[in-house]
Amino acid sequence: MDKFAAMRVFVKIADAGNLSAAGRQLGLSLTSVSRQLMALEEVLGTTLVERTTRHLSLTEAGQLYYERAKQILEEVAEMEGGLTMQAGIASGRLHVSAPSLLGRLRLAPMLPGFLAEHSQVSIDLMLVDRPVRLAEEGIDVALRVGPLEDSGLIVRKLDDIQLVVCGAPDYLSRRGEPATPDDLLEHDCLAFGDVPGAAEWSFQDGAARRSLRIPTRLCANDLDALVRAALAGAGLVRVPSWQVAHCVADGRLRIVLAAYQRPSAPLSILTLRNRLLLPKVRAFADFLQQHWRRPQPSL
Repeated sequence: MDKFAAMRVFVKIADAGNLSAAGRQLGLSLTSVSRQLMALEEVLGTTLVERTTRHLSLTEAGQLYYERAKQILEEVAEMEGGLTMQAGIASGRLHVSAPSLLGRLRLAPMLPGFLAEHSQVSIDLMLVDRPVRLAEEGIDVALRVGPLEDSGLIVRKLDDIQLVVCGAPDYLSRRGEPATPDDLLEHDCLAFGDVPGAAEWSFQDGAARRSLRIPTRLCANDLDALVRAALAGAGLVRVPSWQVAHCVADGRLRIVLAAYQRPSAPLSILTLRNRLLLPKVRAFADFLQQHWRRPQPSL
């Protein structure tokens, strides 16, 4: 058994909360992750993880081992990074996190270009719709949408994200174009969310922000599905402007209620202060700022 590799697997299990998620993040099968955990427990002569079919928790020994193992792995990464910095070469594994849709449609297509420029860098991409804890989860670079609290992280602004309401010309010709947010109460709305039938859209009404509970004809936790429904004439959808820019440009969707749009939210690149010193992290952040393209739909 490679004890160092098993230690890395165990830490990822503890961070991810279950074996399957740890395996996905490490690029390993569930069987391999489980085997390495059991081998580590056998070598140490103690149980590190209590696991049932639905729950995983660290034992007291597991918590102690996790804290020390996490520290050791971070020290090794910093040592390796220090050696790499002396040469100024971007190399090693880069752990990147981004929101699911943004990561899949905007970030992922850019990664081959970065990898082609930096042949000694490998990337682990984690797409999650929650704020990640960079230090605890071993993330080098994270993309995050929205205002940020002062957390001691290094922040670079990458873009502005604007939410727009839009619908297909066929739908608008049948149902009419809403002139104010209140008109949405008479429309079929396609809402993003995990709670069926419950959705609120917020708008800017002069100097005031206003939230409106909308009727949801279709509710889904996947924006792609909602955009496809809007294109088919099923109703009005509220999505980031970049996602529908090409549909607006070619006339398949039309933006409505533009006068009531909320101010845009910043899209930021986040890194830990000590990580930005690593050539691989600095190179990736520079690459994003250089190559990020923001399609602008006409309103």
